[in-house]
Amino acid sequence: MDPNAPSTKPAEPIATVPTPTVIATMLQASKDTSDLIFSPGRAPQVETKGQLLQLNIRGVGVLKPADTARIAADLIGQNAQAMTKLKEQGSCDISYSLPQVSRFRVNIFTQRGSYAVVMRVVPSKVPDFKALNLPHQLGETCELHNGIVLVTGPTGSGKSSTLAAIIDKINDEKAIHIITIEDPIEFLHPHRKATIHQRELHSDAPSFALALRAALRQAPKVILVGEMRDKETIEVALEAAETGHLVFSTLHTIDASKTIERVIGVFALGEQNAIRNRLGKAFRFVISQRLIPRKDGRGRVAAFEILKSTIRTREYVERGESEGKSLLDAMRDGSTEGMQCFDDEIEKLIRSNVLDVNTGLSYATNPGNLRLQLGDFLEQSPDPSAIQQQPASANSSPMAMDPELETTH
Repeated sequence: MDPNAPSTKPAEPIATVPTPTVIATMLQASKDTSDLIFSPGRAPQVETKGQLLQLNIRGVGVLKPADTARIAADLIGQNAQAMTKLKEQGSCDISYSLPQVSRFRVNIFTQRGSYAVVMRVVPSKVPDFKALNLPHQLGETCELHNGIVLVTGPTGSGKSSTLAAIIDKINDEKAIHIITIEDPIEFLHPHRKATIHQRELHSDAPSFALALRAALRQAPKVILVGEMRDKETIEVALEAAETGHLVFSTLHTIDASKTIERVIGVFALGEQNAIRNRLGKAFRFVISQRLIPRKDGRGRVAAFEILKSTIRTREYVERGESEGKSLLDAMRDGSTEGMQCFDDEIEKLIRSNVLDVNTGLSYATNPGNLRLQLGDFLEQSPDPSAIQQQPASANSSPMAMDPELETTH
C-alpha cells in the first residue's frame, strides 16, 4: 500500500497544527486571498492579486508528500466517491467548509507520485451586481423566459461569481423554481422569493447530463448547469431551452466566437448544421470575461464581452461566420443593442488609466488592431514603455491559449 496515499481515517496533524487551523491561518494572510495551495516541496501558499506567496506558519514549514496526503485525506473525509475518483482518475473536485470562516471549492490531484491541493476561496456572501461591477446589460438575463445564457472565460476569471449574482437577482425578484447542478456547489443560495434547489455532482447526481434531464421533470423555470462538459449535456441543454426553460451554464472559452465554435465542434460534421440552427434560435447571451491586473497594483479589473441574440447574430451563428460577417463585427456595431467586445472595453480601461498599455495589449484579442485604435493615446503617453512594439497576432495574448490546457486556478 502506498504510504503517501490519502486515507479515510482521521488525518494526523501537520506537526502539531491541525489542517483547519492551517487553513484559517492562511486566510488571515490577506483579505484578498483567492486560492490556497498545498504542494510538496513548498510551504503553504496563498494567491493574492494574482501572485503566489509562501507563508511561514509556525509548526508547519515546507510540506512533504506525506503532509499533502494527510491534508487531502482531511479534506475528503468520508466522501467515498471523491476518494475513488482521485485514485482512478488522478483528481477530484469537492467542496469544503470551515464553519464560521469560509467555504472552498477544492481540487485534489496527483503529480509526480504525490498529492497537491488547490482550494478556491468562496465568499460566504453571494455577490451582487454592484459588488462585482457587472455591466448593466447582464440584468436583462434575469428577465428572460427561455433560452440559453453562456458565461465563458478561463479558469479563475469569475464565471461562477457572475452566475451567482444573476441567480441571486432572480431569487430576489421572481417567485419561481430554480434548480442548480454544480460540481461542486460553491455559493449557497437561501430561499427568498424564489425556491432554489442546489444539486451537487456525485453526491446528488452522477453527471450533468443525467441531472439536467431529470430537471426537466422537476418543474423549474430556471436551470443552472455548472459546465457544458460534453455533447450529451449540450444536447439536453438545447432541449431544455427549446421547451421553455431558461438555462445558464459556463464554458472554458476565451471569447464569444470561440464559444460558438466549441459548442458546434462537439458534434460530428453531419450534425453541425442542425446544431447551428438550434443554437442560433436558443442562445440569448454569450458573456465572456477576463480578469486583468490593474495599473495601480490594487488587484484586477474585469473586462466583459457581450454577444446578444439579434437577427444579425442569429444569422451568423446559423450560417457560420465569414469575412465582414463575423460575430466580432456584430458586437462592435451593436453597442446600441447592448453588445460590446473585449478590445473596445480594454481600450476604455487604458484611456481611463485603469490599465497599463502593455498589460492591456497583452490581454487583447487582437493586440495589433488595438494598438492602432490607441494611436493618438500612445503619441501623448509620457510612459516610454507604453509605446514598445507589441506582437500583432492574437495568439500572443495570454488569453488566446486553450484554457483546457491550464493547470492552475
